[in-house]
Amino acid sequence: MASDLDFSPPEVPEPTFLENLLRYGLFLGAIFQLICVLAIIVPVPKSHEAEAEPSEPRSAEVTRKPKATAPSANKRPKKETKKKR
Repeated sequence: MASDLDFSPPEVPEPTFLENLLRYGLFLGAIFQLICVLAIIVPVPKSHEAEAEPSEPRSAEVTRKPKATAPSANKRPKKETKKKR
């Protein structure tokens, strides 16, 4: 009975090129996702130039620009004469 049991490791075929490509592509994708999640979670310190600008007092009138209303592309001017049939 002891001779009936086979404890040798199973034969596993060598991975093909496409299987290796898929494996490493998945690893790279996972690393990229982790970097993106960490970029959202971890705040990045601002540069010294960006911090110096907001400290200067500016009036609200100077920063606001008047908005020019552009004619809508959907509206067409009405024809003054009727179509002839």
